[in-house]
Amino acid sequence: MTTECGVGAWTSEKVVTPEEKKICLEVKSDIEKMVGANLKAYIPLSFRIQTVAGTNHLVKVYVGVNKCVHAMIIQALHCDGGELTVTGVQHPKTASDPLIPFGH
Repeated sequence: MTTECGVGAWTSEKVVTPEEKKICLEVKSDIEKMVGANLKAYIPLSFRIQTVAGTNHLVKVYVGVNKCVHAMIIQALHCDGGELTVTGVQHPKTASDPLIPFGH
């Protein structure tokens, strides 16, 4: 996967792809634990990625009326198993809040 800015830089925010949607669905229970709620609505909207020693995914997920969660997900390199780990969430956010990388 290539980024438009090169290795180490975050891509611009883009509409979620089928691959990003799959990643978000795989970590839904982890995000719910971090938010402290069962999320009835859970619709991935947009994402940014950063390619480092693995891939960092920053995703915006719709979880209710004008409420979103921003989640930081690290994906290990495929040679290291490709494991997905949610390292942080920001909640509540609105649908119009930009995806800004945050510490994990």
